[in-house]
Amino acid sequence: MTIDMKPEVQLDTNYYKVVGIRKLTEHTFVLSLPKSRFEFVAGQHVSLSITGDYQSREYSIYSAEKGENLEVLVKEVEGGYFSPKLKHLKVGDMVEVHGPFGKFGLDEKNKDTHKHVFIASGTGIAPFHSMVKSNPGLNYQLIHGVRYAEEGYELQDYNKENYTLCTSRDKTGDFNGRVTDYLKKTDFDKNTCFYLCGNSDMIFDSMEILSDKGFGRENITVEVYF
Repeated sequence: MTIDMKPEVQLDTNYYKVVGIRKLTEHTFVLSLPKSRFEFVAGQHVSLSITGDYQSREYSIYSAEKGENLEVLVKEVEGGYFSPKLKHLKVGDMVEVHGPFGKFGLDEKNKDTHKHVFIASGTGIAPFHSMVKSNPGLNYQLIHGVRYAEEGYELQDYNKENYTLCTSRDKTGDFNGRVTDYLKKTDFDKNTCFYLCGNSDMIFDSMEILSDKGFGRENITVEVYF
């Protein structure tokens, strides 16, 4: 369900009113804030906190650099402290944003000469969504590993021929198995830049697979979620 996405005016340097909450699955949603003068490079992240709360969490930016709103992709952690609070926010509630932070992003020197292969698990797709939306015409392949096909978040935002959904617990994706299983069976052109984002086990295993295929650390950019 989409809630009113009408732009709001930023009230302070770091404080924003929630302008939309877009539910993607039972436990995953997009939190939308007014972009105002907030500038970032696709791949960066922000630190997000709820007004009056002492804790904060870091989230990769999900929206395009020139998008109407500043968006983050959130998955509610069962038994967690922070994400359930975000899930219960309403339009008009206040959050505090700091950033942007980080250097995770496209390899600019090879942007137009290489293919860019994005490898993500779960909500690790967020920075790649931002990169794709920010760079029309980019030569990319997005490989997204999830448990169930419903976790292929907003598939319509990607060219079908550039997107591979790997599902480990059902057979309705493009590939039945983990991201790492897909990588083992796939050949890549030598002029390829790889970007990995998601859980540490997936990242370390993927790096080993890519190394066996002849790709060194200089070909790979990494963002570890946990």
